[in-house]
Amino acid sequence: MGKTSKEPFVAALKDEQTGLREQFDNRQQKKEFLPIEEARANHDQPDWTGYTPPVPAHYGVQDPVTFSVADLRPYIDWTPFFIAWEMKGKYPDIFEDPKVGEVAKNLHKEANEMLDWLKQGQRLHAKGRTGVFAANAEGDDILLYTDASRQNELARFHTLRQQAKKREGERNKAMSDWVAPVGSGLDDALGLFIVSAGYGIDELVAEFEAQHDDYQAILLKAVADRLAEAAAEKMHEIVRTQTWGYAPNESLRNDQLILEEYAGIRPAPGYPAQPDHTEKIKLFELLEGESVMGVHLTQQLAMHPASSVCGLYFSHPEARYFNVGPLLKDQVEEYATRKGMSVKEMETWLASHLGYRAS
Repeated sequence: MGKTSKEPFVAALKDEQTGLREQFDNRQQKKEFLPIEEARANHDQPDWTGYTPPVPAHYGVQDPVTFSVADLRPYIDWTPFFIAWEMKGKYPDIFEDPKVGEVAKNLHKEANEMLDWLKQGQRLHAKGRTGVFAANAEGDDILLYTDASRQNELARFHTLRQQAKKREGERNKAMSDWVAPVGSGLDDALGLFIVSAGYGIDELVAEFEAQHDDYQAILLKAVADRLAEAAAEKMHEIVRTQTWGYAPNESLRNDQLILEEYAGIRPAPGYPAQPDHTEKIKLFELLEGESVMGVHLTQQLAMHPASSVCGLYFSHPEARYFNVGPLLKDQVEEYATRKGMSVKEMETWLASHLGYRAS
């Protein structure tokens, strides 16, 4: 920027960043938070005395399932597709929007032409793998056992708990609340999944880019992302009706699936209920994500191919998605200990969810 411009620019930038830090600190100070032990005392409390967890029809890791474009097309949720193109509106109502309706119609038409092209040439497919394991909760951890006898621990998933002070009657949630506790006498389970619709996509994108057709390359990526989410929806349906089998008679339309009118949830590591991406590591180990599924984790724990989804299955009918929100240092320190990681490393992974300024 030159000697004369650099110093005032740097000074102004530092002032701006100082102001942003102060604004952040002020917002955090206005909120009330609970020490982690008080938050745990206010945990979600399903009535375990009146509930019997569903027994899985099939325990363990299942063979991968392959889906064609035709298999997944009925499961596509188009609303996020338009959001990715910065068009706000719910599908199909967005077509009536006076500002973006016509553009949205054209984009939807071109996306379906892309799906036709992929289907006709069998140029893209999706694959999914699931596993359902005997499980019980121990505090904020979820223990997975090697088999239904529950004698030996196989793995442990760690969850984080909301620490913001709640209004009367509201609970400080953690995902472990929806798995029957150790000592309850109840035999519960937890499911895992990995799906990807990105096989071969890099080569197809490279072909479009070689033809200087960047628009088609971008459109292909957006369509592949929708197919990956559709595969996650389809895989979840198979688990609910067959593998776990706790809803064998379920018959829902796509709009009902989008509205999640089914029992259970499938939260993903890295998302609001569990912002810690490092939980993907054990999930990938258990489902052999790289060696069997051909999906690997990058250094920052993103998935490649990019059009991939992974997560956990909870069957409890009261399980709901939530945002864990800001975390206090007492929980982060204890969480790091539970995971065998340093506090500094844990703070790096949870940086955007810290309710304090890390040193």
